[in-house]
Amino acid sequence: MSKIKFELAITGMHCAACSSRIERVVSKMAEVDSVSVSLPTNRAQVVLKDGIGKTEGVKAVIARIEKINFGAKLTEGEDLVQEWQKENELSAQSLRNQFKSLPPMIILALLLLYVSMGHMIGLPLPTFLTPEVSPIAFAITQLLLVMPIMYLGKHFYKDGFSNLIQGAPNMDSLVAVGTGAAFVYSLFSFIMILVGDSTYAMNLYFESCGVLIAMISIGQYMEAKSKRKAGDAIGSLMKLVPQTARKYENGDSRVVKLSELEIGDKVLVQPGERIPVDGVVIEGTSEVDQSLLTGESIPVAVKEKSEVIAGSLNGTHPLVIEITHLGNDTTLAQIIRLVRSAQSSKAPVAALADRVSFYFVPTVMVLSVLTFCAWAIFSDEPISLAVKAMISVLVIACPCAMGLATPTSIMVATARGAQLGVLIKNAVALELAGKVDVIAFDKTGTLTLGQPKVVDTITFDGYEKEQVLALAANLEARSEHPIAKAIMAANHSDIMAIQPVVLPGLGLTGNINGKNVALGNASLMLQQSVDITVAKEALARMSSLARTPLLLSVDGKLAAVIGVADTVRPESNKVLKALRQLGVRTLMISGDNKRTARKIADELGIDEVYGEALPQDKARIIRELQDKGLKVAMVGDGLNDAPALAQADVGFAVADGVDVSAQAGDVILMRHGLQSVLTALRLSKAALRNIYQNLGWAFGYNILGIPVAMGVLHALWGGPMLSPMIGGTAMALSSTSVVLNALRLRFFR
Repeated sequence: MSKIKFELAITGMHCAACSSRIERVVSKMAEVDSVSVSLPTNRAQVVLKDGIGKTEGVKAVIARIEKINFGAKLTEGEDLVQEWQKENELSAQSLRNQFKSLPPMIILALLLLYVSMGHMIGLPLPTFLTPEVSPIAFAITQLLLVMPIMYLGKHFYKDGFSNLIQGAPNMDSLVAVGTGAAFVYSLFSFIMILVGDSTYAMNLYFESCGVLIAMISIGQYMEAKSKRKAGDAIGSLMKLVPQTARKYENGDSRVVKLSELEIGDKVLVQPGERIPVDGVVIEGTSEVDQSLLTGESIPVAVKEKSEVIAGSLNGTHPLVIEITHLGNDTTLAQIIRLVRSAQSSKAPVAALADRVSFYFVPTVMVLSVLTFCAWAIFSDEPISLAVKAMISVLVIACPCAMGLATPTSIMVATARGAQLGVLIKNAVALELAGKVDVIAFDKTGTLTLGQPKVVDTITFDGYEKEQVLALAANLEARSEHPIAKAIMAANHSDIMAIQPVVLPGLGLTGNINGKNVALGNASLMLQQSVDITVAKEALARMSSLARTPLLLSVDGKLAAVIGVADTVRPESNKVLKALRQLGVRTLMISGDNKRTARKIADELGIDEVYGEALPQDKARIIRELQDKGLKVAMVGDGLNDAPALAQADVGFAVADGVDVSAQAGDVILMRHGLQSVLTALRLSKAALRNIYQNLGWAFGYNILGIPVAMGVLHALWGGPMLSPMIGGTAMALSSTSVVLNALRLRFFR
């Protein structure tokens, strides 16, 4: 029994400390088995423990999240496109609101900076404002300028102090305490000026407070805008779905909303229009561009009975389509769900950053207090320097950069993968794909085209060629397997299409007109006690020619050997060579006989080959490789590959049909052909490089920045103290730089 899993949209998160706090609190709930919270996507994936009902679990988790002052809402049930449009509008509105406060903040901060420090660098200041002539006017002007800035940045204080009081400080808490300390110390200096001590005019830090809030607000706006761009790739998939369709009835059409359509209705799609639903073509022929869904640039020819998917672009001629899937059930909707789920998942590489982020803010606060005490108690410097150092430590620290380093790269990489026809189901698969040592390939339909043909038929016991092909077709008529299609294409006789007994890895058996008929490999014949000695020469010849022999028996006697040949994919050699250049070992595991498998392997330059492998054998072979400490990937396209795909560290499944969410494997290849495997591996390696770059910058920035802010350089070599304004600016830009670096993955090819 699988555990219940659901996704929540989270509101109110500002930094990595917020997401870490939600994870820590929710993971401790008795109802919860595991939880993963993504800061860039504002999503939480929750898995409940066995025996916990979904309704009960969802209510409990939402209530717990709301209790710690965050918002949460179940994401299921709503139309995906409509939900995205709402979120997109809310995001755009939030961005507009952020931007509105920036111009007045910046203008006031520049004026404040001019008044407080302009005279130090020779800029003219009216005599009545100079600290030497009128220290009171000098102080009052700064106070009047800083207060509106603090009001415009009031969310820092509201959220920061609230979280601090609850014992869960976040980035806003650092800003609130840092700028608050600067303001309180400056207010004390202001009072001292009022009572007549004009020397305190040089101890005002109103400008640090005001400029810090302005600079950090600019940084947060840039970060929010960059994060919004990071979601553009998934947005481009959302935009593929038209909101209306031409409902086709009685030879006429009218435009209706998608919500008014039902399964079985017919829609008319004119040339140049997007197909609004998944369906089957019942009238017309055309070419359909599926590039934004599968990454395949060549339009696909469609005719009557062809399946088409929502979001595809119709080409040259009108099509009438009967609806098979609508709304959230379409292939596009499934792709979007898979991508969003992957974006909300956590990669193992993120574990360290998450742990550090959780303890980071409290640690920084302790360091700031220690810094103040060290300078105030153990140095001869004025108290103002201790205050300045403490503020610098608080505002230079940036947990956001660490928290965004991994999930933002994953968010962009998975969305880019979807655009290229590579659906990565989770962040673990994205990380592991770039670390695989060995890739095992299925043969038929993976390394080969999967479109075999009957090229040889050798009969025994007096049977005619037409007879044996008709018997084989009766058994295979209900199968969608490529070999079954080859036999159906070779048969020209009438058939009954019986319901056979399927023996995985062996073949089929059934009763046809009172005769027990079996079709399969040599192992099946052995199981059926059929003597195949007479076919020894025919089997050897077919194996030497890389043909798959199918043995047909009737009432326990061998009737024929049917030779089926497949063609190696044109790109197989090139892709396998590229994989070897990447240092990845390649091998082939096939249910085909050993000699045929060996022939194909030699043609492709594969050294290791396993033939006549049953589904459980494929999984066992992969497990044995894993036991040697190797990271193993499996590439397959059939149901019999499912155990191996599940056993592998990363399973690459070639999509077949419209239900992509049901595909086995961790990575779904929407585009047929091995090039997608190479794309997935290279994307994984690019994403990992990007993550390591981000983590290197985030950790490096804090490891170097905090000691400088504490005044280590000043204490050791008499260098200048770090200005809180410079520290705040660097902090604001650090997380933005991480997001911008992740955005480079949008251009991966």
